[in-house]
Amino acid sequence: MPPSTAAIAVRDMDVGYGTFVVQRNLDFEVARGKIFVIMGGSGSGKSSVLRVMITLLPPLRGDVLFGGVSLWQADDAERERLMRRFGVLYQGGALWSSMTLSENVSLPLGEFTDLTEVQIREVAALKLALVGLAGFEEFYPSQISGGMQKRAALARAMALDPDILFLDEPSAGLDPISSRLLDDLILELRESLGCTVVLVTHELASIFAIGDDSVFLDAETRTMAARGNPKTLLAESTDPRVQAFLTRGRLPATAR
Repeated sequence: MPPSTAAIAVRDMDVGYGTFVVQRNLDFEVARGKIFVIMGGSGSGKSSVLRVMITLLPPLRGDVLFGGVSLWQADDAERERLMRRFGVLYQGGALWSSMTLSENVSLPLGEFTDLTEVQIREVAALKLALVGLAGFEEFYPSQISGGMQKRAALARAMALDPDILFLDEPSAGLDPISSRLLDDLILELRESLGCTVVLVTHELASIFAIGDDSVFLDAETRTMAARGNPKTLLAESTDPRVQAFLTRGRLPATAR
């Protein structure tokens, strides 16, 4: 992949905690404007890899490059500049229960911009409208459904107009209909905003419906066992671990 098309490059990276290695020898690139899936079974280290990519966990070895700039070798000012380029939707949504949806989305705007209070409210309303929550600005998280909470968390992740979105198990806990609606929304946002999406998930429906490219992390060998478009891996991979994960005993209806 030419460097000009890579939004993110993971280079020779080991991920773990103390002396325990979760994943080793990771080396892959994420193309600009694509939806890249980090997939694997439970315990494979998907979320740990994501944590390294968003600065919540230092790598045991290696680096993450954004547009060719090192994340982990950068000084504090440069790292903060890089971090401003991305938004994160955490696995549980991580909305503040004591704040309205508008206040949740407004948090990063108040902290990182010079916008007035009126302008912040207007931007928050716009972001909520983008995810289909116009009219819900003054609702609290407890007053809306789980799918709507994920949409609100996505609106907050988009608050600063990032060019990269990191989504950690966005469909976790959602029913199949809500999950598919969220997948459709992610596709719409990618098309309308032109952002790059890094998606951590084990949900086959989402993987096949929206994934452009992927890396499969194997829990047993603790390294990447496959790389490519999920549908292509399903059709062509001869690795039994990859096939077992991508079929789960049956061919997903979305893998056509």
